[in-house]
Amino acid sequence: MLTGSYSPSLVTISLCVAMLASYTALDLVGRVATASGRAVYLWMAGGALAMGIGIWSMHFIGMLAFTLPIKLGYDLPLTLFSLLVAVLSSAFAIWLVSQPRLPLVQLVMGALIMGSGISAMHYTGMAALDMQPGIVYDVPLVLLSLVIAFAASAAALGIAFRLRQHAPRVRRLRGLAAVVMGIAIVGMHYTGMAAARFPTGSWCAAAGDGLTGNGLDYMVLMTTLAVLGISLLTSVLDARMQAHTSVLANSLSQANQELTQLALHDNLTGLPNRMLLDDRIGQAIEAVGEEGGCLALMFIDLDGFKPVNDAFGHHIGDQLLRAVAARLREGLSSKHTLARIGGDEFVLLVPLAAPVDASAVAAQQVELIAAPFQVGDQALLVSASIGVAIYPGNGVDQHELLMNADAAMYHAKSAGKNGYRFFDSSMNSNARKQLQLLQDLRGALPGKQFRLFYQPKFDAVSGEPVGAEALLRWEHPQQGLLLPDKFIDMAEKTGLIIAIGDWVLDEACRQMQLWIEQGFGHWRVAVNLSALQFCHAGLVQSVAAALATHSLAANNLTLEITETTAMSDADASMAVLQQLSDMGVDISIDDFGTGYSSLMYLKRLPANELKIDRGFVRDLEQDSDDAAIVSAIVALGRALGLRIVAEGVETGNQQDFLTRLGCDSLQGFLLGHPLPPDRFMLQIKAGQMQRA
Repeated sequence: MLTGSYSPSLVTISLCVAMLASYTALDLVGRVATASGRAVYLWMAGGALAMGIGIWSMHFIGMLAFTLPIKLGYDLPLTLFSLLVAVLSSAFAIWLVSQPRLPLVQLVMGALIMGSGISAMHYTGMAALDMQPGIVYDVPLVLLSLVIAFAASAAALGIAFRLRQHAPRVRRLRGLAAVVMGIAIVGMHYTGMAAARFPTGSWCAAAGDGLTGNGLDYMVLMTTLAVLGISLLTSVLDARMQAHTSVLANSLSQANQELTQLALHDNLTGLPNRMLLDDRIGQAIEAVGEEGGCLALMFIDLDGFKPVNDAFGHHIGDQLLRAVAARLREGLSSKHTLARIGGDEFVLLVPLAAPVDASAVAAQQVELIAAPFQVGDQALLVSASIGVAIYPGNGVDQHELLMNADAAMYHAKSAGKNGYRFFDSSMNSNARKQLQLLQDLRGALPGKQFRLFYQPKFDAVSGEPVGAEALLRWEHPQQGLLLPDKFIDMAEKTGLIIAIGDWVLDEACRQMQLWIEQGFGHWRVAVNLSALQFCHAGLVQSVAAALATHSLAANNLTLEITETTAMSDADASMAVLQQLSDMGVDISIDDFGTGYSSLMYLKRLPANELKIDRGFVRDLEQDSDDAAIVSAIVALGRALGLRIVAEGVETGNQQDFLTRLGCDSLQGFLLGHPLPPDRFMLQIKAGQMQRA
């Protein structure tokens, strides 16, 4: 027998290639398991190619590591066929472990098929030597190599199936598994090589025209390493991309959840908002139709919330709303829906067995809110007016039910507040009127239905006119001239006040410029700013645009804001007022003395004028307390270097008293009524003639 020998370096290389091929195969199996669509087949094909080449390369390098005293070569067709067998066996293995389940019977059958493929690859590769007269095999060792091939295949399939999913430490486990699999594959190969016997006188028929030559082993090694390296690198990069994509997907999912929460819930209280409430009412109506019973929709409006908000500021008001929401939530079941639809308005949706059950629920809500609220250091008292609409009976859909519950709530308020009223059809007329008025209000500005009336202001000492306050009126096509108390609240709630306020600014500046051209350049026109208008980000730009459009000097314009508005967020107010003051616009603090202000903030406000509320002026002659308050306001204004204006002057005694106190200017019905511009000027000229 010819005695063969092995190159230790190539044997070591073949073992390393087997381990690398095993690790690459395990990693690619993981890619197949996590891929979807066409990517599954691409990863499967690439994995079969990389794994097959890796196993075959280990076998071929092992063959090249073996030398005999004769020249050896390898038949090219048989060598390529052995490579094809390795690739097909690998493809079968990857397909098998990519299945959702791998029962024991399927594992055993798969191991037999894969083991047979690996054995066929090995012995086909041995046959590629084309030894003459032929290789003699030791049957026990051949059988042992087949058993090893079967066991290695079973182990490889089982390990690959279990490590295909990404989990903690999966790469470390794959590394250990690759070592075991590599040793098993190498063990099968060298057991099969040991089974081969080469009789003395044998020669290799493939040595002449087959694969021979120095460096063939290194060429195979480099090619294999390139294939395995590229496959592994692609797999790793794909894994990282998938991980990054997964993180982005999770972030997007979380962002979508947060957006859904924001879109369907009130930011302040966390309760459902109008949009989610509409959906819940729709579902409840369907449930009543399918299961029977009824539902009650309760429109809850807080009585006395505005005075709390005005007196203690918006931050206390917000805390009070949260406390109300928390208390109303107590005792509600998962079938109930409590929503906040704006301001101090809440809606409670309650499924009921019968309409008579609604009274107890409504009474309970009134009682809950009537108990004192402890907000910070303040014990606050508010009450609730509740309107109740029942389905079926008081509406056919969520919009009609809400409108009717709202109408019933207004009747509860007019009946004395702190109670509840059920909707009846007689309330519809008022609800329809309010809805119609809202529709009309939306068309008032485009329809040029707004008018400005002007009430004159006079110097307290000389009696000469010093300007006017612009007062808004609505020339309604059917109802005639409407005062602000009929529509301003509605304009505030709908946001229309912003556009209306811009129109008032523009029109007042236009009129003031006309008066300047008539010789009244020393006058100032005063414009009231609503709370919503003052908080609007575009206020400063609107004022600047109105002044620029009519070429009006800024010191001819006075902007009046209430003390409560100025103090609700003093720091923010000072920033806005400072911008207006820097433009040269006069700032007047309106209704002074009725709010809850801090003198520390007041002295920092860039104001030019204090306006004494008409409530103090009205009772000057009967109430000594009011006289003392007015005296204190005048003294305070003087100390701060501010002009003092008193409004609501209706009697000569009031005029004399305010003049003696040191007020700079006065306005009121005694001195002049609000009139349109043309009649306003007639009134001014008539007064000048009387004084002359």
